[in-house]
Amino acid sequence: MKVQPKTHRRTWASAMLMAALLPVLGGCGETTQTAGDVPKADGRPWQTGSSAFQAPGFKAGDQAGWEQQINQRAQSQNDYARAPAKAQ
Repeated sequence: MKVQPKTHRRTWASAMLMAALLPVLGGCGETTQTAGDVPKADGRPWQTGSSAFQAPGFKAGDQAGWEQQINQRAQSQNDYARAPAKAQ
């Protein structure tokens, strides 16, 4: 059975119209997003409470211990410090 040219054009035009309107109508379902409660400001990093992610031996409020731990972590991630020295 042969499709009539007018019907084919009408089907194509309605499909294009639907494709153009779908993103527009999809935006109608959006709800507004708000921040809600304002988050509290960050404190000093060494003034943390107890946490499962704390390094062993670290005490909350110990700035010198925190700085030492940060420096130790940085050195253990330093590839130049970890690589063995080349023999001359």
